[in-house]
Amino acid sequence: MKTTLIFQNKSIPVYMTDTNKTALDKLASVLNRKLMTGKNALKKCLSTLISVEIIGSEATLHSLYERDTLTISLY
Repeated sequence: MKTTLIFQNKSIPVYMTDTNKTALDKLASVLNRKLMTGKNALKKCLSTLISVEIIGSEATLHSLYERDTLTISLY
């Protein structure tokens, strides 16, 4: 399933294996929290975020630069 998330005034496509609304809500809160309190590598990934893939309780953040792609836990 594909949906869209508005993050940092950008429309980010989110790909999910399940139609889990709580995972999408949790993703939004985790991304906003990590933007404020995350380490520099995570902040760099978030600044160049192009898509997100949610599988189970993990979200893979795909960055414009492949070396900045990260996987984070949602729960």
